[in-house]
Amino acid sequence: MQTDDIVGWCRMQIRNQNASIETTGKNWCIRVENCSVPVNAYSYTIITAHKVKKCLI
Repeated sequence: MQTDDIVGWCRMQIRNQNASIETTGKNWCIRVENCSVPVNAYSYTIITAHKVKKCLI
């Protein structure tokens, strides 16, 4: 991820119409394309952002 504003980038990904959101414990996991952005469900804090590795079957 090449950006100077990672929080802005995460917000843009979360707002993406193609984003899928699932609850995992006390967090929401937002997945868009090949990225995952976990967010705390209570404080709305972005925990991290990383690329999802694709598995070859």
